[in-house]
Amino acid sequence: MHDTTLLQLIESDIAPAQDLLELLQTEAAALHGRDMPLLENILARKQSLVIQLDQQGRRRSELLASLGLSQDREGVAQLASQSPLGELLLQQLDALGKLLGDCQAVNERNGRAILLQQSTTANQIKILMGGETPSLYDSRGSTSPLAKPQALSQA
Repeated sequence: MHDTTLLQLIESDIAPAQDLLELLQTEAAALHGRDMPLLENILARKQSLVIQLDQQGRRRSELLASLGLSQDREGVAQLASQSPLGELLLQQLDALGKLLGDCQAVNERNGRAILLQQSTTANQIKILMGGETPSLYDSRGSTSPLAKPQALSQA
């Protein structure tokens, strides 16, 4: 009985995990193109999928804990060893784990892309606002202070 419930919980997470992976891949393209309206839409959908997957994960953990099993793959393997659905249970768990691992990898790449864009934007703003004073060398080899720097927009 518990094995069937656990299998249903795992299988019900596969479709949202696939949707999340596709959404993260779409997000990567939207980040590259800096498509803000699309990114806002993706964020809302991504949040709902993450919440759904989190809730299902908690249900699986509670079910395993109620059976006195560890709340990881080892606990599922113990349950599977006593079940006629054991092989299918582990296959589906592995499929879900692979999907979630792929989601994590794409999400980390997207995060690095966001950090790069933030750094680039901050550098561009600093240039436009007349950020740091460039230092030039005089005839004696020491740095010479320049006149007050002007923002590019005022030059």
